Amino acid sequence: MGDLITMDDLTNEEILQVLDSARRLVPVAKGEVYLPLLQGKVLGNLFFENSTRTRMSFEAAMKRLGGEVLNLSSVGSSVAKGETLYDTMQMVDGYADIAVIRHPNQGAAQYSADAVEIPILNGGDGAGNHPTQTMLDLFTIREAHGSLEGLNVVMVGDLRYGRTTHSLSHALVRFGAKITLVSPDALKMPDEIVSDLKNHGGEITETEEMSSSIDSADVIYMTRIQKERFPDEDEYMKVAGIYKLTEDDLSEAKSGMIVMHPLPRVNELHASVDSTKHAKYFQQAFNGVPTRMALLCRSLGIDIPEVVK
Repeated sequence: MGDLITMDDLTNEEILQVLDSARRLVPVAKGEVYLPLLQGKVLGNLFFENSTRTRMSFEAAMKRLGGEVLNLSSVGSSVAKGETLYDTMQMVDGYADIAVIRHPNQGAAQYSADAVEIPILNGGDGAGNHPTQTMLDLFTIREAHGSLEGLNVVMVGDLRYGRTTHSLSHALVRFGAKITLVSPDALKMPDEIVSDLKNHGGEITETEEMSSSIDSADVIYMTRIQKERFPDEDEYMKVAGIYKLTEDDLSEAKSGMIVMHPLPRVNELHASVDSTKHAKYFQQAFNGVPTRMALLCRSLGIDIPEVVK
């Protein structure tokens, strides 16, 4: 049992164990097999910030495993009346067996975990961490390449505010990845994260130019320029639409290279890429279900059968 607030809460061995469990749960995630491992358990889905994939995939994961879900958002709840996060979490502690929280404030997930007895999973805290997204990203990469070891990963776009790339880069460096960070200067990966990656032995390249990195990439991880994170709209307009990946850009790409995106996309990933063999972002979104199933079971101390029939 336990919380998952950052990727530091999992060892490399535990990461691989969760990914193995997720693979066994794919037929359950697809609805081909019913496996009510979490029957009688209740998940609190606490979303203080907009979400489609994270919220729905957690709900699908819990229900596919026979559990129930309580949904709370800042709209239509006492949060709108000024209730503190601490008081909200005290209520949830009495209503649910486990909770996932998404919150605009960095550090809110750890604060919530410290406030309650039930396990807390971080569904994204501001520009901080998004470890369950990282786990489904790692699952997608491992299923495509057979391993996480020593891959060449190119991350493109909003690396300053993009919490998905913060968590994922840390995890990939632990498995020996070479990482190329492509962003405009205003959206560079924070210096403290780059320093940390290098201190952990990461081979990190920073550039503002995308095209020269494509032919050597095993993974291209596109991200949206996040308008909602910008304190100034003028600053957003300077970088909006700066990168745009199209089918033509992939003509020299490795045959096994995969294109990923945490979604939603705006205009940085052209629809022409959807029909290529490289596109994995919709599969990536589905992979949130078996991966989050595995994480729910881990945090609740539920063993997953070796073979799901």
